[in-house]
Amino acid sequence: MALRFVQVNFKARDDAALGRFWAEALGWGVASEEPGVTNVEPVGFDWPDPTAVCIDFVIVPDPETVKYRVHLDLATTSAAHHAKLVTRLKELGATPADAGPDDAWTDPEGNVFRVLEPRELYRDTGPIAAVVVDCADPRAMVRFWGEAIGWTVHELSDDRALLRSAEGVGPYLEFVRAPGGGNHRVHIDLLPNPVEDKAAEVARLRALGATLTDVGQGDVPWTVLTDPAGNEFCVLGRGEPSSDRE
Repeated sequence: MALRFVQVNFKARDDAALGRFWAEALGWGVASEEPGVTNVEPVGFDWPDPTAVCIDFVIVPDPETVKYRVHLDLATTSAAHHAKLVTRLKELGATPADAGPDDAWTDPEGNVFRVLEPRELYRDTGPIAAVVVDCADPRAMVRFWGEAIGWTVHELSDDRALLRSAEGVGPYLEFVRAPGGGNHRVHIDLLPNPVEDKAAEVARLRALGATLTDVGQGDVPWTVLTDPAGNEFCVLGRGEPSSDRE
């Protein structure tokens, strides 16, 4: 098994502006590998590395402004850090979310995220505490994703599941029981190691229950799939811009 969870991919109306917001929010650097694609990752980061899950913003003509299945939870280390981060986010253009918990916010394009109070669980994750996926059955998601990327299960119940890199670094991947569905403006990208094993890894994922998916991507070097719950994700391949950042 050799798939790495390397980044979260956001569809954006303005990739550069949204990338700048998130770079400032996280204290990370921003770069652009080609027009319409903005990368946000820690300064001096040697991509890929399990200590961080990076973010790519890709421009699309009309990203939906509806409920999404995937969002980010941001970590704070103290009450003072929490207050400072909330203040900075508001200055950058974040606004309180119309619905959801009190710690839910939206970025300038309406993507929901949360700013968590300090929690011991997330003390060493970096600025992103967790990538959170809404689903109907967290246990079923663990069965698929645990095999797919080889991450360790840290918590498992009918309502919530937490996985983390086997190295014990970086953010958590969290599955939360939630009603209804949602759209796929945000999705996970996986990188084969080595990248030449992409076909074999895609075949392995399909054997685990993933489904090849056509979202109009055309002839591209990455492969789009959905997990057993219908969440879209991509397996990157040679020639995909992000896979050349090594």
